[in-house]
Amino acid sequence: MIADNCTTWYGCPILPGDPAQPCPELLTEEEAIRYLRLDSMNVEDPASTLRYYRKKGFLRATQVGKSIRYRRIELERLLDRLTQDNPR
Repeated sequence: MIADNCTTWYGCPILPGDPAQPCPELLTEEEAIRYLRLDSMNVEDPASTLRYYRKKGFLRATQVGKSIRYRRIELERLLDRLTQDNPR
């Protein structure tokens, strides 16, 4: 399943932005912010929003070396959960 906020290019998900880039399975914090489009909303600190979701248990992250990464499937699960909790 590909999230509604992510288009595809030859069947591969694409990160929003300029320029658009292929969406990897394992995303950096910056890529996760772009994937969720927190950078294009009126969110004061998108990185703290990701930390909030992790702290509340809504989003699971993976530590690779010294860096925190986000699996695309976990971001999709977050979107599913937020949609279920607040359907519009």
